[in-house]
Amino acid sequence: MAAKEHDFDLIVVGGGPGGYVAAIRAAQLGMRTALVEKDKLGGVCLNWGCIPTKALLRSADVLRLVRNAKTFGIDATVGGVDVAAMVARSRAVAERLNKGVAGLMKKNGVSVLVGHARLGGGGGLQVEAADGTRRALRAKHIILATGARARELPMFPAGEDGVWSYREALVPASVPNSMIVIGAGAIGIEFASFYRAVGVDVTVVEMADRILPVEDAEVSAHVASSLARDGIVIHTGAAVKSASRRDGQWQVALEGDGGRSAQADVVLVAAGIVGNVEDLGLEHTAVKVDRTHIVTGPYCETGEPGVHAIGDVAGAPWLAHKASHEGVLCVEHIAGQPAHPLDPLRVPACTYSHPQVASVGLTEERAIEAGHRIRVGRFPFAANGKAIAMGATEGFAKVVFDEASGELLGAHLVGEEVAEMIQGFAVAQTLEATEAELMATIFPHPTMSEAMHEAVLNAWGRTLHL
Repeated sequence: MAAKEHDFDLIVVGGGPGGYVAAIRAAQLGMRTALVEKDKLGGVCLNWGCIPTKALLRSADVLRLVRNAKTFGIDATVGGVDVAAMVARSRAVAERLNKGVAGLMKKNGVSVLVGHARLGGGGGLQVEAADGTRRALRAKHIILATGARARELPMFPAGEDGVWSYREALVPASVPNSMIVIGAGAIGIEFASFYRAVGVDVTVVEMADRILPVEDAEVSAHVASSLARDGIVIHTGAAVKSASRRDGQWQVALEGDGGRSAQADVVLVAAGIVGNVEDLGLEHTAVKVDRTHIVTGPYCETGEPGVHAIGDVAGAPWLAHKASHEGVLCVEHIAGQPAHPLDPLRVPACTYSHPQVASVGLTEERAIEAGHRIRVGRFPFAANGKAIAMGATEGFAKVVFDEASGELLGAHLVGEEVAEMIQGFAVAQTLEATEAELMATIFPHPTMSEAMHEAVLNAWGRTLHL
C-alpha cells in the first residue's frame, strides 16, 4: 500500500510509560503518530502504580521521621494519622502528572484518540469510543503497549467484600485494623510497609521460600528481619489452602510453613500480573501469545509484519523504565536508526519499602549458577559517615564480580533511599566498567554512595573503612 494511503506512520496502542514515550520519540523523528488510550494517559504506572504508591510511601517516611524526631534533638509528637489526606495528596500527584503527559502529546504533535483499539490485520486498526462510535485507521507500523493488570485468585474474587487489589489499596474507603497480603514481591512488600506504618496489623503470605524472591538472598533476609521488627508477620513457603469470610473477617488457612492460619479484615492480592491481550484483534494477525504475554524479538517485533509490542504486555521485567526504554529502541529501529536490543540483566529494579531495595544484574546465587568464579564485596551503612549522621545506618551495599575479567555481574543495595543510588552501578555496567575503573572513581564525601565504592574495594581486599 502506498504511504499516502496510510492515516499514520505509527499508531501506539496504550498510553502508559512505554506507549507515550514511544509516541513522543516517533514524533521527534518526523513520523505521523497517533496514540490510542481508552482510559487515562500515563497508564497504570502513573495513575495507579509507581507514582501514587510512592506518594503514599513518602507520607509513611515522614511519619517515621516524626516518630523518631527525638533522636535528632527535636521535640515533636504525632497528633494523628490522616490516611485520607495522604490518599488525597497521592491522587493529586497522579493527576498533575496525567495532565503533564497530555501536554507532552500536544507539544509533540501526537494525535490522541480516546477509545479501545482492535487490530484487523494488514496494518488496519479500529478504534471504538465509549459511545460506541467506531473509526477505521491504517498505519505502516503499530506498537502494542497495553500493559498488564493484577492477577486474580479464585479464592479471593475481585469485588468480594474485603478483597483488595492495588487499586483499592491506593484509595481505601477506610483503613482496616488488619490485613493479609498475598504475595511478597515488590508490590506486596511496599503496601505491607505502608499499611504497617499507619498502624495496620499486617501479615504477608508468600509461596516462595523468602520474600522478594527475585532479589539477592542476603537482601531478602535483611528486609524480612526489618519488617518483622516493625511488627509484620511473614509466612514464607506457604500457600492458601482455604479461605472464608465470616463476621467481617477473612479466615485463611495456610498449607506449608507449619500449616498456620491467619485472619484479617482485608486481603490484599499482590500475586503477580497478567498481560492485557484480550479483545485486541490478535486473532486476525500472526502475533503469538505465551502465558498472557506477547512474544517479541530483540527489537520488539512480533510475528505479524509491522506490529510490535513493548512493556508489560511483552513480558518481564515488568517495570516502567523497561517499557520506556523499549519504546525508544523500537521506534528508532523502525526509523532505521542504530538501536541496541534490551538486555534484561541491565535493567535496575527498586522496591520502595522500608528499608528500600535496589538491584541490577545477577544475584550471587545466579552468578554461580551461570558458571562464574566470583568475587563478592559488602559494606554496611553502619560504617558510613553520612548514614550515621542521617540516622540511616540500616542496610548494606553488595557487589558481585567475575573474578577473571573484573566484570560487574550484579549490585544489590538495601537501605535509606538506595533507589537513588543504583543508577551508578547501572551506568558502570552499560560502560562495561571493571573493578579497576570503579576503584579509581572518586566518590564524594560524605555521601551514602561511598558505601558503593567501599563494597567494590572489599571485593578485592582493599576496604579502607571497615
